[in-house]
Amino acid sequence: MPTDKPTIVLVHGAFAESSSWDPVIECLGHHGTPVVAGHERPFRDIVAIANPLRSVAGDAAYARDVLAAIDGPIVLVGHSYGGIVITEAAAGNPAVAALVYVAAFAPDTGESAFQLSTMFPGSTLGDALTAYPVATGGAELAIRKDVFHEQFAADVPARQAALMAATQRPVTQAALAEGLPTERPAWRDVPSWFVYGDMDLNIPAELLRFLAERAGAEGTTEIAGASHAVSVSEPEAVAATILAAVRATTAPMAEPMPMPGPVPEAVPAT
Repeated sequence: MPTDKPTIVLVHGAFAESSSWDPVIECLGHHGTPVVAGHERPFRDIVAIANPLRSVAGDAAYARDVLAAIDGPIVLVGHSYGGIVITEAAAGNPAVAALVYVAAFAPDTGESAFQLSTMFPGSTLGDALTAYPVATGGAELAIRKDVFHEQFAADVPARQAALMAATQRPVTQAALAEGLPTERPAWRDVPSWFVYGDMDLNIPAELLRFLAERAGAEGTTEIAGASHAVSVSEPEAVAATILAAVRATTAPMAEPMPMPGPVPEAVPAT
């Protein structure tokens, strides 16, 4: 088991931006504070990627460029569509020691966000979207501001959800329709962890349970009452899941490291 401290790389999904990871980064104690008082920080650094949201192949290529500039092992974390990006970007990359899927797709070869989202009932995202053409061809998709709070972040305070709606990054329709290019998705070779809410209206919890089971996840946390925006509404649980992946990539510590603050009661995944 490697002893080098990993770098945590965070990849946001559609209708979000890199600042959506801010609450999780705060919980991880990135700003000069150890994760838990009296314990050395178990990771080297945190990098939050600005995901282009243009195409699966292109977004993953950009992520691979970022990963190539990092020394040492990497714990790669993706939210929502970002799960597709990390699955592609980590394929065949020995530097990636763990994958964390945060309310995220974990596709197999050829599977797209659109395809997976219809495998099980429960997603209301389609009716919440607005589309507009872009000069390069095709269309971009965004969540309508009048329904963003309920659709994306129902358990986030209304004022904060309004800011998230205003700063959301649109995704191309082509990106959500593009199947995973790699012939061997990363989760087949890299240990994975999943965390998500059971009230997710973008990606049904039933689908997320299926994806975690198919990937043979090392750990799965389903948070009762949590929305799709779990990195904002339940950052302690997300940070705890990331730290579980970090600990699995490093040598055991002399003493068990407590979680960073209270973790919401979770419903065991079935």
